[in-house]
Amino acid sequence: MSAPLIEESLETSLQGKNWRAQARCADLAGTLTGLFFSEELQDIARAKAICAECPVMAPCLAGALERREPWGVWGGQLIANGKILAHKRRRGRPPKCPRPEDRFVEIPIPAELLEAGVA
Repeated sequence: MSAPLIEESLETSLQGKNWRAQARCADLAGTLTGLFFSEELQDIARAKAICAECPVMAPCLAGALERREPWGVWGGQLIANGKILAHKRRRGRPPKCPRPEDRFVEIPIPAELLEAGVA
């Protein structure tokens, strides 16, 4: 699939009114907002786990990068200042042995976003 076709399909899915209703985080009550915009590593890990099974992960991530979202978990990736963060650690001095609870579910960036140059 060529890059213009990928961009067109991403744009169509982003502009579609229905993709947000299909998101796993959309409960229409905002109960998960604190989870997706938390600074706590355990909350970030739980938010990423929710995203890992979401059917609209790619348009969510593409939209967040396009809007340059200031922070939060979008499309399975941790975003800060409109860019994807590779790692996040606790405040203070890092431990000599990494804590198991500080490890995130690694969610790959969708290939269509990488090919389109969005991510």
